[in-house]
Amino acid sequence: MRRPAAEPYWNTNVARHPGILRAVPDGCGDALDVGCGDGLLARKLAARAKRVTGIDKSPGMIACSRELAAGYPQLTFVEGDFLTAELPAAEYDFICSVTTIHHMDFEAALIRMHELLRPGGTLVVVGLAREASAAEWVALIAAAPIVRIAKVLRHARGPEGMPVADPLMSYGQVRAAARRLLPGVRYRRHVLRRYSLIWEKPAR
Repeated sequence: MRRPAAEPYWNTNVARHPGILRAVPDGCGDALDVGCGDGLLARKLAARAKRVTGIDKSPGMIACSRELAAGYPQLTFVEGDFLTAELPAAEYDFICSVTTIHHMDFEAALIRMHELLRPGGTLVVVGLAREASAAEWVALIAAAPIVRIAKVLRHARGPEGMPVADPLMSYGQVRAAARRLLPGVRYRRHVLRRYSLIWEKPAR
């Protein structure tokens, strides 16, 4: 097995990392990265949270993340299905997920994140969706040149072996379901064919 590369890389998922990191609450104790992949975001979160847990169901990705986590004692990686893995309820000050939720049942995943988040905690989901309406197709076509140029200029790449799947839900369906399950959620569609959800769980 070839040793994974630790040098920085860029792609349309990594492009959302700065916004995710800005959402980490001050004094964050425990953070959870759902679908952590090779652990790149988890390693960045280690500078903003006392303890970071990454979970991914891919054995290859978890092996890679653990190898790259040398020197990060505050990082823990769990191999397993996020919907069924044993994780402490209402214990995380911050939960994030990047282009992973479309691999799962969307509503079940949001409900699980809600349950695991501590009152007053922050949830950030970055996801993929499919175009369904005329407006969504227009937005996709308009953004296509920008996406292509960004990928070329930034030499877009990602870790080998990352599982991929096509999204089943449209942007409109994602927005409607998120607003129903997470009252007050902030939904935004981004140019590089991503959407984001930011939600703060009400304090008790």
